[in-house]
Amino acid sequence: MSAPGGDGPGPGAPPPVPAPGDVPETGDSTHPWRATLDRLLVPVRHAPFTLGFLAVLWIVGAVTGSLGSGPRPHRMERIAVGVPALAEGRWWTPASSLLWCPGLGAYIGSTVIVLLLVTPAERRLGVARTAAALLGGQILGTLLGVGAVRLGSLAGEQWLDSLTQDLSVTPTVGALAVGAVLSYRLTALWRRRVRLGIVAFSLVMALYVGHLQGVLRLGGAVAGLAVGALLLRRRGPLRPLHSSHTEARVLVALVVAAAAIGPITAILYKDAYGPFSTFNELYVSTRPSAQDVADACAQSARDCHAADAVRGFYDSPAVAMAVVVPVVLLVLAEGLRRGLRLAWSLAVLLHLGWIALFAYWLHDFLGNPSAYGAEPTEHADYVQYFAEQMLLPVLVLLLLLVTRQRFDLRLPRSALGGLAAVAGGALLLASAAYVGIGWAVRDQYDPEAGIGRLLSGLVSEYLPPAFLGYFTDWPVPVGGTAETLYRYCGLVFWLVTLIALLITFRRPRLHTDADAAVRARELLVAHGGSTLSYLTTWDGNYYWFAANGRTAVAYRVIATVALTTGDPFGVPEERADAVAGFARHCDERGWTPCFYSVGAATREAAERLGWRSVQVAEDTVVPLPDLAFTGKKWQDVRTALNKAKKEGITAEWWSFPDAPVAVTDQIRSISEEWVADKGLPEMDFTLGGLDELDDPAVRCLLAVDAEHTVHGITSWMPVYEEGTPAGWTLDFMRRRADGFRGSMEFLIASAALGFKEEGARFLSLSGAPLARKATEEPPVALQRVLDYGGKMLEPVYGFRSLLNFKAKFQPQYRPMYMAYPDPAALPAITRAVAKAYLPHLTAVQGVRLVRQFSA
Repeated sequence: MSAPGGDGPGPGAPPPVPAPGDVPETGDSTHPWRATLDRLLVPVRHAPFTLGFLAVLWIVGAVTGSLGSGPRPHRMERIAVGVPALAEGRWWTPASSLLWCPGLGAYIGSTVIVLLLVTPAERRLGVARTAAALLGGQILGTLLGVGAVRLGSLAGEQWLDSLTQDLSVTPTVGALAVGAVLSYRLTALWRRRVRLGIVAFSLVMALYVGHLQGVLRLGGAVAGLAVGALLLRRRGPLRPLHSSHTEARVLVALVVAAAAIGPITAILYKDAYGPFSTFNELYVSTRPSAQDVADACAQSARDCHAADAVRGFYDSPAVAMAVVVPVVLLVLAEGLRRGLRLAWSLAVLLHLGWIALFAYWLHDFLGNPSAYGAEPTEHADYVQYFAEQMLLPVLVLLLLLVTRQRFDLRLPRSALGGLAAVAGGALLLASAAYVGIGWAVRDQYDPEAGIGRLLSGLVSEYLPPAFLGYFTDWPVPVGGTAETLYRYCGLVFWLVTLIALLITFRRPRLHTDADAAVRARELLVAHGGSTLSYLTTWDGNYYWFAANGRTAVAYRVIATVALTTGDPFGVPEERADAVAGFARHCDERGWTPCFYSVGAATREAAERLGWRSVQVAEDTVVPLPDLAFTGKKWQDVRTALNKAKKEGITAEWWSFPDAPVAVTDQIRSISEEWVADKGLPEMDFTLGGLDELDDPAVRCLLAVDAEHTVHGITSWMPVYEEGTPAGWTLDFMRRRADGFRGSMEFLIASAALGFKEEGARFLSLSGAPLARKATEEPPVALQRVLDYGGKMLEPVYGFRSLLNFKAKFQPQYRPMYMAYPDPAALPAITRAVAKAYLPHLTAVQGVRLVRQFSA
């Protein structure tokens, strides 16, 4: 059903274009990144303040000789900000620090940050406000940062106390403040992402790198968010933004990715000493210095050989093992972005293991501090180090547990089996090579290694170099073959496993019941079903198949109710028998069957079983062979088409999986804005969202202007007969809030003309839940209850308005029913339907929904 708001026409080639202006065009995805690059460069060309500021920044740096390694010491004391500068009365330094950077790399990095954040702000906020936000954010952010350092020092925090004598110059404090203020003027999608990106970047630089610059940047981000919140409060009440199911996964994935990138940043950054960088070498192993090797050689010959082996490890391609932990996190973040339960489970296990490891070390330290080289006066500091290192994985683990229901997509058994075979095979071969070949060259170890020693040291092969010696007494290689085994057996395993995992995560379609979903789709394409039968391919469904495999029913079990997704599908003459077959299947399992959103044929088959039924929606079907937008009744549609032509709005076909980033990003942004404005979650079950667009068989029709701005989008699902689409069903509908107002009429009319040219017989505008056309038949008591429920939901979701909107296209009305076996089960069925439509409704959203009902 549709909600307000690929290839081309279906599984085959893009739709034909009979006549320009009459039917939609097919989008050109030949160079998808070119359109994205053009969209990014256009604002830069029209950002005089940003370009002027960057010119001043580089000119000042060049004139003062600061481009290479920053301002000279005597100048640094005059223009840099910090606790000493303010304590000595240099009040201008919060502003003067805006015009210098500490070195060439910082100049380049600052330029990138300014272009990314200040350029769009200049366009949306104006030059005056952008300049004020940049200067004001720089001053306020540096004052907040310096104040935090001073307070931390007074409280005895070692890290902040170590910053009290530092001075800093950087324009990124003001740039981050500008970005934070800008976020309040962005769409809901980018509002969240920009804020998360700014906060994550600031926290990584502050907590991992730990320089004064990082603390000041964090102050700038906080200042910008605070100022933006105050400005927003003047425009209306503050309330949290609600994200869609898909966007919530993206945000969690970004947090996990940031947790992986932080340690890498700290290792690459010079002299990182942030509180989270204490044990960074465990995340990203570092090469031992020449002094480390010399110290080892001074102890014993074996220690010397071990140090040489580790140093040689870092001088070979095997050094990639040094970053295996963050790389695993990044791969799991990709799986989380796609909503995979496997990625969620692995991420939880990884963080649990990390927490357990540090808990073990903390326990070991408390039992024997001298083994860690800690003086009695340093015990409290060591405990603090361990606690700080455990904090991040604990927070990420809590986030994963809280968002568990977001990650419900399961891989097919075949995919899981293939992944297990590849990873298991790589592990077996690598282990066999290490032990077998190692035993053959056992004299190349110090001391000579037997089978037992090789097996005991096997675990060290699959751990980063920093873990050597923590868990096993690994055999030290001294010969060429032994060194090759030591360096590459673990690397080959991880390389094969991570590539296999990434490929598995990037599969285009995943389902709760993935293997049955493949079989069900084949049956649907071959024999067809009702106008809503393509909904059976969506995730969340399980499938019942008749004994002969010629018909099927898609359903989901909520509590003890087996709620179907539309009619049975498959061989037409056997669909009625499938109703009784599915009922027996449910009875054997103690479930209450309920056929939801079904047509008259399924209703009649259910009534022959003694079931009852009630109308729950109204399907609207537009015949296409004789369609012509002539006469007074089509006036609204003709007006939309003519107005779109005058304003330069055209319709373009796209397949969402193949569309360029410039297009998909706008679609996501429009959808997220709709969700955020509602303050309530998107409805599920028979109402599609962004996840359902990501299907090559679904066609997307966009209303775009001359600048390729997307004003509206509709998606169309195929209705199959004998292997080919005989019609198309409308699903996803969204319109840009400030876009072309007649975009929905324009898109539906354009789609109808295009489908007519292709030979399709009908177009379904889908059903509007809890809305129906008035009839002379007196409603029964349950029907009156549903009509009242539709009336109560109207201010929130507008189903009746949607049905009235569809009347513009002169459709044929076809009632859709809910068939159920026992009136006593209606309370349970009602709860199941509500849970199916709103599976992610939170308590806060539930209260807001009740309040809107009351209003």
